[in-house]
Amino acid sequence: MGRVAQALSFKTVEKLSKVEGMHAVGGSRGLYLQCKNGGASWILRIMIDGKRRDIGLGSYHDVSLEEARDKCMDLRRKVRSGIDPLEDKRRAKQDRQIAKAKAMTFAECVEAYLDAHEDAWKNPKHRQQWRNTLNTYALPHFGDLPVAVIDTGLVMKSLEPIWKTKTETASRLRGRVEQILDWATVRGYRQGENPARWKGHMDKLLPKPSKVAKVEHHPALSYKELPGFILALRSMDGLGARALEFAILTAARSGEVRGATWPEIDLKSCMWIVPAERMKAKREHRVPLTAAAVDLLKALPRIDGADLLFPGTKGKLSDMTLSAVLKRMGRGDLTVHGFRSTFRDWAAEMTNHPREVAEMALAHAVGDKVEAAYRRGDLLKKRYRLMEDWARHCETTQVDGDNVLPFVMGMHT
Repeated sequence: MGRVAQALSFKTVEKLSKVEGMHAVGGSRGLYLQCKNGGASWILRIMIDGKRRDIGLGSYHDVSLEEARDKCMDLRRKVRSGIDPLEDKRRAKQDRQIAKAKAMTFAECVEAYLDAHEDAWKNPKHRQQWRNTLNTYALPHFGDLPVAVIDTGLVMKSLEPIWKTKTETASRLRGRVEQILDWATVRGYRQGENPARWKGHMDKLLPKPSKVAKVEHHPALSYKELPGFILALRSMDGLGARALEFAILTAARSGEVRGATWPEIDLKSCMWIVPAERMKAKREHRVPLTAAAVDLLKALPRIDGADLLFPGTKGKLSDMTLSAVLKRMGRGDLTVHGFRSTFRDWAAEMTNHPREVAEMALAHAVGDKVEAAYRRGDLLKKRYRLMEDWARHCETTQVDGDNVLPFVMGMHT
């Protein structure tokens, strides 16, 4: 057993605190005052499992001599009981770190989730839509709470007030909360079932969205009125009018048309290939170009250094530019997207073209997985015929009753 150094008085220890070195202060075996670089701290030097270990007990200015001696005695008792104080201290620190991590708030998890999935968003607006929905409807109820304590009652507080009045928003909110809570569970920040899951849980507490939501379709023009509309549209000047006409002739989405570039166009083969990154479904889409669509493109002005078919003053045209065309025509009741519905109604009611051909023309997913597996092509030849029929319909003019005559006119630029 090592010799216990003579217990030094407080005054003696105070003097030593100003002298560089390792000073045994006694009163408890292995207690030293370590002085270096102008500072002083208490050290317990002890043998653990045959190895000398130095354990810090705190600063000389924060821990009194008496407290240091008491700490020495406590630590020696632990060692005699088979406890390694340093390993015990390490585990305690680790437990505190884990507890801190598990105390992550829901709002912090939202930010971490968005950062982790940033590269997966289809467009820059998607991230902002997530943030806006959660900031508005979820965070006021439980944003500052640890994600580990989020339960069904809290989720219901965010959903119930808007479930019947803003059903689509509420349904998206539920799904987004569910994904964040799933992420937090996998990361170890919470345990147990997800309180925002729908099947077998929320579906028992809330009515199905389809039972309470008022279906709101994009305002669409009747296909019977379309030829007259096209005639009026062709009398309008500006790239916005031409972009809208091209969108109608191709049954494409506004964003696909406004972002279209000349390298995507093959006038010789009458083809427009929209790359996957610009498609909603993230799959390349081949669009047959009718003679009317090709004529429109050939009449467009070409700007040196600009790849866009329809360039705006700051890059591509905005969706508002196309909407403004509708307003100038006195048809502010319509939407650009609604013309896709016009096309779909016409194909279903006025032609014998198969449903899947029309759906593929709209770049919609067709059928179930089995049906899709048997039809891996994009029915291009059939879609050429469909789009030529559509172009002919766009260039008919109403005479009387249900009788229509072909209408041929020149392009207006």
